[in-house]
Amino acid sequence: MALRFAFLVAVIGLASTISSPSGAADEPPHEVVFRDGAIEYRDYAPQIAASVEVDGSMARAGNAGFRPLAGYIFGGNTVRSGAGSAEIAMTTPVTQARSREIAMTTPVTQSNSGDGRWQVSFIMPSSWTMDTLPIPDDPRVALVEVPARRLAVIRFSGGPSDARFEAKAAELMAYLADAGQVVIGAPVYARYDPPWVPTPFRRNEVMIEIQSEQPVVR
Repeated sequence: MALRFAFLVAVIGLASTISSPSGAADEPPHEVVFRDGAIEYRDYAPQIAASVEVDGSMARAGNAGFRPLAGYIFGGNTVRSGAGSAEIAMTTPVTQARSREIAMTTPVTQSNSGDGRWQVSFIMPSSWTMDTLPIPDDPRVALVEVPARRLAVIRFSGGPSDARFEAKAAELMAYLADAGQVVIGAPVYARYDPPWVPTPFRRNEVMIEIQSEQPVVR
């Protein structure tokens, strides 16, 4: 119960920043190059991810990974000059994916290696670079450069349950196979909304990296 309460406090603090006019969270820069209903192909610019690796179920790992990352962007860091700390604006989505297969090539992610190991990440705003981002105080938080890539995405509403994400991942994989796309990444599970948004209106996505050289018209 204490673990869940602590996570909820962190989420509320972060989501209040996201929902305020002065602190609205931006999505990482990208271009939609193809759309078919709920499915899109998006070209994302290079990014920097702040990531941690945690153990447990999807839900427990997401909670455990969220806290050190939220701590980092809320000032749990040291600026490069060594003088003080800095707050970093939040971007959306918060995502999760299987760490052994994704290997940090996602936005804000949680991933599972198949043995209970997950990777949880926040994507840093594009105004920061590896030379200017503050150094995390928590040694579990690592800053990693993410190359430009094309992601196939399927969007859906409702609660972000494990079963729902897995079903949507299977649906997207089937679509990509039918479209002749070459998949080069494992599913990434993305959440966009704070916990008080009514469940039917929450935005969720599954993202899968595909070859950018492939044609985008079916």
